[in-house]
Amino acid sequence: MAPAQPHTAAITLARLFFLLAFFTGSVICWRPWPHSQPNSTDFLFGGSKKYEGSSEFVKLKYHMGPVLTANITVYPIWYGRWQKSQKRIIREFISSISAGDSKLPSVAGWWKTVQLYTDQTGSNISRSVHIGQEKNDRFYSHGKSLTRLSVQSVIKSAVTASTRPLPINSKSGVYLLLTSDDVYVQDFCNNVCGFHYFTFPSIVGYTLPYAWVGNSAKLCPGVCAYPFSVPAYMPGLKAVKSPNGDVGVDAMISVIAHEIAELATNPFVNAWYAGQDPVFPVEIADLCEGIYGTGGGGSYTGQMLNDKDGATYNMHGIRRRFLVQWVWNHVVNYCTGPNALDK
Repeated sequence: MAPAQPHTAAITLARLFFLLAFFTGSVICWRPWPHSQPNSTDFLFGGSKKYEGSSEFVKLKYHMGPVLTANITVYPIWYGRWQKSQKRIIREFISSISAGDSKLPSVAGWWKTVQLYTDQTGSNISRSVHIGQEKNDRFYSHGKSLTRLSVQSVIKSAVTASTRPLPINSKSGVYLLLTSDDVYVQDFCNNVCGFHYFTFPSIVGYTLPYAWVGNSAKLCPGVCAYPFSVPAYMPGLKAVKSPNGDVGVDAMISVIAHEIAELATNPFVNAWYAGQDPVFPVEIADLCEGIYGTGGGGSYTGQMLNDKDGATYNMHGIRRRFLVQWVWNHVVNYCTGPNALDK
């Protein structure tokens, strides 16, 4: 039997139609995929409402598998050429997840929704997320075009390197493969902006939760860097200014957040998800794709914040601002975020 395919950070068109058919009345997630053929109503702003994406039809269930309740360690793998400033933005976002003293609304406040999820013992997702050892692969050891399986080979190279290999941590480790803006990964830009799964022992030697996120600055900014960039076929929609001056990396932040949230709640595809098929799960970030604030839904991002320099964001981290999508709150059954507006 063919191995299960990694699930995506952005909802594929097939998944979108699945949601429309199965979760009638739920949030309609959105990203401007190049092969969609929208009619004029697809780009109408959704109406503001108190509970973003709320629906009694969304049946997110716990399937008794483990979640990441121990202190979470993220191991970045920098594949390709990265600027120091780009690495700094991503590191500071990951460190912000546990930075409880950040200015409100904060990344740590966003993570509190993820922390609501528990395992079968009632233990919550860990509040502690920190960066562990890092690995650089600046010479593209596996080429500039990767398949989903060769992504796992890159991770294998990182954990089996002859010098400074990454630690093996299957209990609370998250292996985060980040590809530079000149690297193409299978389905990138057409169906996904990132995905997560777990490594196969037959390839890597270990079962490790991992995620891949690509830099779309050159390949498809109008798709995966939305709303910091918009596609040419949508001339009436204006891009917003990225908060850290790097469209590709600022866009990656939300996808990284998406993947870490889903890895924490469903690391081995047997914990928290909606739907009947674990090969094609709908997870806590999938349900809120494209929603960044109150009123979000359809092609409308929701209420966001604008700084005096014109940058758009929705939460604060360590010394920086970020735009991060909301995640599904199973307690109240709708998408939530720290920048929600009371009504």
